Amino acid sequence: MITSKIIANGILRALFILALISIVLLFIYSIKTVLIYLIIALIFSLICNPIVEFLIRRLKFKNSLAVLFTIGIMLALFLLFILMIVPLITEQAKNLSLLDTQDIQSKVTLIFMDFQNYFNQQDAFISDQLKDVNLSSYVDFNFLTGIFNNFISMISGFLMGLATVLFISFFFLKDKVIFISGIKSIIPSSHETETLNSFKKIYDLLSRYFSGLLLQLFIVFVLYFIVLLIFGISNAFVIAFFCAILNIIPYIGPLIGSILAATLTMISNIGSDFQTEILPKTIYVLIGFVIVQLIDNNLNQPLIFSKSTKSHPLEIFLVILISGFISGIVGMIVAVPVYTILKVIAKEFFPKNSIVKAITRKL
Repeated sequence: MITSKIIANGILRALFILALISIVLLFIYSIKTVLIYLIIALIFSLICNPIVEFLIRRLKFKNSLAVLFTIGIMLALFLLFILMIVPLITEQAKNLSLLDTQDIQSKVTLIFMDFQNYFNQQDAFISDQLKDVNLSSYVDFNFLTGIFNNFISMISGFLMGLATVLFISFFFLKDKVIFISGIKSIIPSSHETETLNSFKKIYDLLSRYFSGLLLQLFIVFVLYFIVLLIFGISNAFVIAFFCAILNIIPYIGPLIGSILAATLTMISNIGSDFQTEILPKTIYVLIGFVIVQLIDNNLNQPLIFSKSTKSHPLEIFLVILISGFISGIVGMIVAVPVYTILKVIAKEFFPKNSIVKAITRKL
Protein backbone atom coordinates (compact mmCIF):
# COMPACT_ATOMS: atom_id res chain seq x y z
CA MET A 1 0.00 0.00 0.00
CA ILE A 2 1.33 3.41 -1.00
CA THR A 3 1.27 5.78 1.93
CA SER A 4 1.87 9.49 2.16
CA LYS A 5 5.23 8.78 3.76
CA ILE A 6 6.36 6.71 0.76
CA ILE A 7 5.19 9.45 -1.64
CA ALA A 8 6.99 12.10 0.42
CA ASN A 9 10.19 10.02 0.45
CA GLY A 10 9.92 9.56 -3.33
CA ILE A 11 9.50 13.29 -3.88
CA LEU A 12 12.47 14.06 -1.60
CA ARG A 13 14.60 11.46 -3.39
CA ALA A 14 13.68 12.94 -6.80
CA LEU A 15 14.46 16.45 -5.60
CA PHE A 16 17.78 15.25 -4.20
CA ILE A 17 18.69 13.60 -7.51
CA LEU A 18 17.70 16.74 -9.47
CA ALA A 19 19.74 18.91 -7.11
CA LEU A 20 22.73 16.57 -7.46
CA ILE A 21 22.47 16.62 -11.25
CA SER A 22 22.22 20.42 -11.21
CA ILE A 23 25.32 20.68 -9.02
CA VAL A 24 27.26 18.33 -11.31
CA LEU A 25 26.21 20.27 -14.43
CA LEU A 26 27.10 23.57 -12.75
CA PHE A 27 30.50 22.17 -11.79
CA ILE A 28 31.10 20.94 -15.33
CA TYR A 29 30.13 24.36 -16.70
CA SER A 30 32.45 26.12 -14.25
CA ILE A 31 35.44 24.01 -15.37
CA LYS A 32 34.51 23.96 -19.06
CA THR A 33 37.85 25.54 -20.02
CA VAL A 34 39.76 22.74 -18.28
CA LEU A 35 37.58 20.15 -20.01
CA ILE A 36 38.28 21.79 -23.38
CA TYR A 37 42.02 21.63 -22.64
CA LEU A 38 41.67 17.95 -21.73
CA ILE A 39 39.75 17.15 -24.92
CA ILE A 40 42.27 19.02 -27.10
CA ALA A 41 45.15 17.31 -25.30
CA LEU A 42 43.51 13.92 -25.85
CA ILE A 43 43.06 14.64 -29.58
CA PHE A 44 46.66 15.86 -29.81
CA SER A 45 47.93 12.73 -28.06
CA LEU A 46 45.88 10.56 -30.42
CA ILE A 47 47.52 12.29 -33.38
CA CYS A 48 51.00 11.95 -31.86
CA ASN A 49 50.58 8.36 -30.69
CA PRO A 50 51.48 6.70 -34.06
CA ILE A 51 54.73 8.70 -34.14
CA VAL A 52 55.56 7.74 -30.55
CA GLU A 53 54.86 4.07 -31.27
CA PHE A 54 57.06 4.22 -34.37
CA LEU A 55 59.96 5.75 -32.43
CA ILE A 56 59.66 3.13 -29.68
CA ARG A 57 59.25 0.07 -31.89
CA ARG A 58 61.43 0.87 -34.89
CA LEU A 59 64.05 3.29 -33.58
CA LYS A 60 64.21 1.82 -30.05
CA PHE A 61 63.59 5.14 -28.28
CA LYS A 62 62.72 5.05 -24.61
CA ASN A 63 59.11 6.02 -23.86
CA SER A 64 59.77 9.44 -22.30
CA LEU A 65 62.34 10.36 -24.96
CA ALA A 66 59.98 9.32 -27.75
CA VAL A 67 57.20 11.48 -26.29
CA LEU A 68 59.48 14.50 -25.84
CA PHE A 69 60.91 14.06 -29.35
CA THR A 70 57.42 13.82 -30.89
CA ILE A 71 56.13 16.90 -29.06
CA GLY A 72 59.32 18.71 -30.06
CA ILE A 73 58.69 17.84 -33.72
CA MET A 74 55.12 19.12 -33.48
CA LEU A 75 56.28 22.35 -31.83
CA ALA A 76 58.98 22.85 -34.46
CA LEU A 77 56.45 22.35 -37.25
CA PHE A 78 54.08 24.79 -35.55
CA LEU A 79 56.80 27.44 -35.13
CA LEU A 80 57.94 26.94 -38.72
CA PHE A 81 54.39 27.42 -39.89
CA ILE A 82 54.06 30.63 -37.82
CA LEU A 83 57.31 31.99 -39.26
CA MET A 84 56.01 31.28 -42.76
CA ILE A 85 52.48 32.54 -42.31
CA VAL A 86 52.98 35.76 -40.28
CA PRO A 87 54.60 37.76 -43.13
CA LEU A 88 51.93 36.52 -45.51
CA ILE A 89 49.11 37.49 -43.14
CA THR A 90 50.70 40.91 -42.68
CA GLU A 91 50.85 41.41 -46.42
CA GLN A 92 47.26 40.24 -46.83
CA ALA A 93 46.16 42.64 -44.08
CA LYS A 94 47.81 45.48 -45.96
CA ASN A 95 46.18 44.44 -49.22
CA LEU A 96 42.77 44.35 -47.59
CA SER A 97 43.44 47.53 -45.56
CA LEU A 98 42.14 45.81 -42.44
CA LEU A 99 43.33 48.68 -40.27
CA ASP A 100 41.18 51.15 -42.22
CA THR A 101 37.53 50.08 -42.10
CA GLN A 102 36.43 52.94 -44.33
CA ASP A 103 38.85 51.83 -47.03
CA ILE A 104 37.75 48.19 -47.03
CA GLN A 105 34.10 49.33 -47.06
CA SER A 106 34.77 51.48 -50.11
CA LYS A 107 36.53 48.56 -51.82
CA VAL A 108 33.66 46.16 -51.21
CA THR A 109 31.21 48.85 -52.38
CA LEU A 110 33.31 49.25 -55.53
CA ILE A 111 33.05 45.50 -56.17
CA PHE A 112 29.28 45.73 -55.73
CA MET A 113 29.10 48.64 -58.18
CA ASP A 114 31.08 46.56 -60.70
CA PHE A 115 28.47 43.83 -60.31
CA GLN A 116 25.71 46.37 -60.94
CA ASN A 117 27.41 47.72 -64.05
CA TYR A 118 28.01 44.21 -65.38
CA PHE A 119 24.41 43.06 -64.88
CA ASN A 120 23.15 46.40 -66.23
CA GLN A 121 24.73 45.41 -69.52
CA GLN A 122 23.53 41.77 -69.35
CA ASP A 123 20.13 41.65 -67.67
CA ALA A 124 17.77 44.60 -67.04
CA PHE A 125 15.68 42.72 -64.46
CA ILE A 126 18.64 41.88 -62.23
CA SER A 127 19.94 45.42 -62.61
CA ASP A 128 16.61 46.84 -61.38
CA GLN A 129 16.73 44.59 -58.31
CA LEU A 130 20.31 45.58 -57.44
CA LYS A 131 19.62 49.31 -57.68
CA ASP A 132 17.49 49.23 -54.55
CA VAL A 133 20.11 47.39 -52.46
CA ASN A 134 22.02 49.55 -49.97
CA LEU A 135 25.13 47.50 -49.18
CA SER A 136 26.20 49.66 -46.24
CA SER A 137 22.95 49.00 -44.40
CA TYR A 138 23.59 45.23 -44.44
CA VAL A 139 27.29 45.04 -43.65
CA ASP A 140 28.96 46.39 -40.52
CA PHE A 141 32.68 46.87 -41.09
CA ASN A 142 33.43 48.27 -37.63
CA PHE A 143 33.85 44.76 -36.22
CA LEU A 144 37.34 44.69 -37.79
CA THR A 145 38.50 47.32 -35.29
CA GLY A 146 37.36 45.10 -32.43
CA ILE A 147 39.34 42.19 -33.85
CA PHE A 148 42.59 44.11 -33.64
CA ASN A 149 41.77 45.52 -30.21
CA ASN A 150 41.41 41.97 -28.85
CA PHE A 151 44.36 40.51 -30.73
CA ILE A 152 46.91 40.80 -27.88
CA SER A 153 44.64 39.19 -25.29
CA MET A 154 43.81 36.40 -27.73
CA ILE A 155 47.51 35.67 -28.31
CA SER A 156 48.26 35.54 -24.56
CA GLY A 157 45.31 33.24 -23.96
CA PHE A 158 46.38 31.03 -26.85
CA LEU A 159 49.94 30.70 -25.52
CA MET A 160 48.69 29.78 -22.06
CA GLY A 161 46.30 27.23 -23.54
CA LEU A 162 49.07 25.81 -25.75
CA ALA A 163 51.38 25.32 -22.77
CA THR A 164 48.59 23.63 -20.81
CA VAL A 165 47.66 21.31 -23.67
CA LEU A 166 51.29 20.30 -24.26
CA PHE A 167 51.81 19.60 -20.54
CA ILE A 168 48.69 17.39 -20.35
CA SER A 169 49.48 15.68 -23.65
CA PHE A 170 52.95 14.74 -22.43
CA PHE A 171 51.51 12.73 -19.55
CA PHE A 172 48.71 11.28 -21.70
CA LEU A 173 51.38 9.87 -24.02
CA LYS A 174 53.98 8.98 -21.41
CA ASP A 175 51.70 7.37 -18.81
CA LYS A 176 48.94 5.86 -20.95
CA VAL A 177 49.66 2.44 -19.41
CA ILE A 178 49.18 3.90 -15.93
CA PHE A 179 45.90 5.51 -16.99
CA ILE A 180 44.68 2.17 -18.34
CA SER A 181 45.65 0.48 -15.07
CA GLY A 182 43.79 3.15 -13.12
CA ILE A 183 40.69 2.63 -15.23
CA LYS A 184 41.05 -1.10 -14.79
CA SER A 185 41.06 -0.74 -11.00
CA ILE A 186 37.75 1.14 -10.86
CA ILE A 187 35.66 -0.79 -13.40
CA PRO A 188 33.57 -3.79 -12.28
CA SER A 189 35.42 -7.10 -12.77
CA SER A 190 32.43 -8.52 -14.64
CA HIS A 191 32.92 -5.99 -17.47
CA GLU A 192 36.68 -5.58 -17.24
CA THR A 193 37.55 -7.39 -20.48
CA GLU A 194 34.92 -5.58 -22.57
CA THR A 195 35.85 -2.17 -21.14
CA LEU A 196 39.60 -2.58 -21.69
CA ASN A 197 39.06 -3.91 -25.22
CA SER A 198 36.80 -0.92 -25.92
CA PHE A 199 39.44 1.55 -24.71
CA LYS A 200 42.16 -0.10 -26.79
CA LYS A 201 40.08 -0.18 -29.99
CA ILE A 202 38.79 3.37 -29.48
CA TYR A 203 42.33 4.66 -28.92
CA ASP A 204 43.64 2.92 -32.05
CA LEU A 205 40.73 3.92 -34.28
CA LEU A 206 40.69 7.56 -33.19
CA SER A 207 44.47 7.77 -33.60
CA ARG A 208 44.04 6.58 -37.17
CA TYR A 209 41.06 8.90 -37.72
CA PHE A 210 42.80 12.10 -36.58
CA SER A 211 45.98 11.17 -38.45
CA GLY A 212 43.80 10.60 -41.53
CA LEU A 213 42.08 13.95 -40.97
CA LEU A 214 45.43 15.75 -40.96
CA LEU A 215 46.43 13.94 -44.15
CA GLN A 216 43.14 14.91 -45.80
CA LEU A 217 43.53 18.58 -44.82
CA PHE A 218 47.10 18.59 -46.11
CA ILE A 219 46.05 17.14 -49.49
CA VAL A 220 43.19 19.66 -49.80
CA PHE A 221 45.55 22.50 -48.84
CA VAL A 222 48.07 21.49 -51.53
CA LEU A 223 45.34 21.26 -54.19
CA TYR A 224 43.85 24.64 -53.18
CA PHE A 225 47.33 26.16 -53.23
CA ILE A 226 47.98 24.82 -56.75
CA VAL A 227 44.65 26.21 -58.01
CA LEU A 228 45.37 29.66 -56.59
CA LEU A 229 48.91 29.67 -57.97
CA ILE A 230 47.70 28.70 -61.44
CA PHE A 231 45.44 31.76 -61.59
CA GLY A 232 48.01 34.08 -60.02
CA ILE A 233 46.11 34.88 -56.80
CA SER A 234 48.26 36.84 -54.35
CA ASN A 235 48.87 35.31 -50.91
CA ALA A 236 47.78 31.92 -52.19
CA PHE A 237 49.37 30.18 -49.18
CA VAL A 238 47.25 32.01 -46.61
CA ILE A 239 44.01 31.63 -48.55
CA ALA A 240 44.62 27.93 -49.22
CA PHE A 241 45.44 27.30 -45.57
CA PHE A 242 42.30 28.91 -44.19
CA CYS A 243 40.10 27.23 -46.80
CA ALA A 244 41.67 23.86 -45.93
CA ILE A 245 41.05 24.44 -42.20
CA LEU A 246 37.40 25.20 -42.96
CA ASN A 247 37.25 21.75 -44.55
CA ILE A 248 37.08 20.33 -41.00
CA ILE A 249 33.40 21.30 -41.10
CA PRO A 250 31.82 18.67 -43.38
CA TYR A 251 29.93 19.94 -46.44
CA ILE A 252 29.41 23.49 -45.09
CA GLY A 253 33.13 24.24 -44.58
CA PRO A 254 34.10 23.80 -48.25
CA LEU A 255 31.23 26.11 -49.29
CA ILE A 256 32.38 28.81 -46.86
CA GLY A 257 35.97 28.32 -48.07
CA SER A 258 34.94 28.75 -51.69
CA ILE A 259 33.06 31.97 -50.88
CA LEU A 260 36.08 33.23 -48.92
CA ALA A 261 38.45 32.44 -51.81
CA ALA A 262 36.14 34.14 -54.33
CA THR A 263 35.80 37.25 -52.15
CA LEU A 264 39.56 37.56 -51.56
CA THR A 265 40.20 37.00 -55.27
CA MET A 266 37.91 39.90 -56.19
CA ILE A 267 39.27 42.23 -53.50
CA SER A 268 42.91 41.50 -54.37
CA ASN A 269 42.21 42.40 -58.03
CA ILE A 270 40.40 45.68 -57.37
CA GLY A 271 41.43 48.22 -60.00
CA SER A 272 41.39 45.70 -62.85
CA ASP A 273 38.59 45.52 -65.39
CA PHE A 274 35.66 43.68 -63.79
CA GLN A 275 34.23 42.00 -66.88
CA THR A 276 37.47 40.84 -68.49
CA GLU A 277 39.67 40.15 -65.45
CA ILE A 278 38.00 40.09 -62.01
CA LEU A 279 34.87 38.08 -62.87
CA PRO A 280 36.56 35.44 -65.11
CA LYS A 281 39.39 34.89 -62.62
CA THR A 282 36.92 34.49 -59.75
CA ILE A 283 34.85 31.99 -61.74
CA TYR A 284 37.99 29.99 -62.63
CA VAL A 285 39.01 29.87 -58.95
CA LEU A 286 35.54 28.65 -57.97
CA ILE A 287 35.66 25.97 -60.68
CA GLY A 288 39.08 24.90 -59.40
CA PHE A 289 37.76 24.67 -55.83
CA VAL A 290 34.79 22.60 -57.01
CA ILE A 291 37.18 20.18 -58.75
CA VAL A 292 39.24 19.91 -55.55
CA GLN A 293 36.08 19.10 -53.60
CA LEU A 294 35.10 16.44 -56.12
CA ILE A 295 38.52 14.83 -55.68
CA ASP A 296 38.26 15.12 -51.90
CA ASN A 297 34.72 13.75 -51.67
CA ASN A 298 35.25 10.87 -54.10
CA LEU A 299 38.84 9.86 -53.36
CA ASN A 300 40.28 11.31 -50.16
CA GLN A 301 37.39 10.92 -47.75
CA PRO A 302 36.31 7.37 -48.76
CA LEU A 303 39.90 6.11 -48.71
CA ILE A 304 41.06 7.92 -45.57
CA PHE A 305 37.99 8.10 -43.32
CA SER A 306 36.35 4.83 -44.30
CA LYS A 307 39.52 2.84 -43.75
CA SER A 308 40.59 4.68 -40.59
CA THR A 309 37.21 4.25 -38.88
CA LYS A 310 36.27 1.01 -40.71
CA SER A 311 32.89 2.43 -41.76
CA HIS A 312 31.13 2.58 -45.13
CA PRO A 313 31.22 6.04 -46.85
CA LEU A 314 27.40 6.15 -46.96
CA GLU A 315 27.33 5.32 -43.27
CA ILE A 316 29.64 8.26 -42.51
CA PHE A 317 27.58 10.58 -44.71
CA LEU A 318 24.32 9.70 -42.91
CA VAL A 319 25.94 10.04 -39.47
CA ILE A 320 27.29 13.52 -40.32
CA LEU A 321 23.95 14.57 -41.83
CA ILE A 322 21.92 13.42 -38.80
CA SER A 323 24.40 15.01 -36.38
CA GLY A 324 24.15 18.28 -38.30
CA PHE A 325 20.37 18.33 -37.93
CA ILE A 326 20.63 17.55 -34.21
CA SER A 327 23.59 19.67 -33.09
CA GLY A 328 24.51 21.94 -35.99
CA ILE A 329 28.11 22.53 -37.05
CA VAL A 330 29.60 21.22 -33.79
CA GLY A 331 27.65 17.99 -34.24
CA MET A 332 28.98 17.59 -37.78
CA ILE A 333 32.58 18.03 -36.62
CA VAL A 334 32.39 15.49 -33.75
CA ALA A 335 30.00 13.07 -35.51
CA VAL A 336 32.55 10.57 -36.83
CA PRO A 337 34.68 10.26 -33.64
CA VAL A 338 31.59 9.92 -31.41
CA TYR A 339 30.00 7.39 -33.78
CA THR A 340 33.22 5.37 -33.82
CA ILE A 341 33.30 5.29 -30.01
CA LEU A 342 29.67 4.15 -29.84
CA LYS A 343 30.29 1.43 -32.43
CA VAL A 344 33.22 0.00 -30.49
CA ILE A 345 31.31 0.02 -27.20
CA ALA A 346 28.27 -1.61 -28.84
CA LYS A 347 30.40 -4.34 -30.39
CA GLU A 348 32.08 -5.19 -27.09
CA PHE A 349 28.99 -5.13 -24.87
CA PHE A 350 26.26 -6.28 -27.32
CA PRO A 351 28.11 -8.54 -29.80
CA LYS A 352 25.09 -10.79 -30.47
CA ASN A 353 22.65 -8.00 -31.39
CA SER A 354 21.76 -8.22 -35.11
CA ILE A 355 21.89 -4.44 -35.66
CA VAL A 356 25.25 -4.19 -33.88
CA LYS A 357 26.58 -7.07 -35.98
CA ALA A 358 25.52 -5.29 -39.18
CA ILE A 359 27.19 -1.94 -38.41
CA THR A 360 30.32 -3.36 -36.75
CA ARG A 361 31.14 -6.19 -39.13
CA LYS A 362 34.43 -4.51 -40.20
CA LEU A 363 35.63 -3.77 -36.66
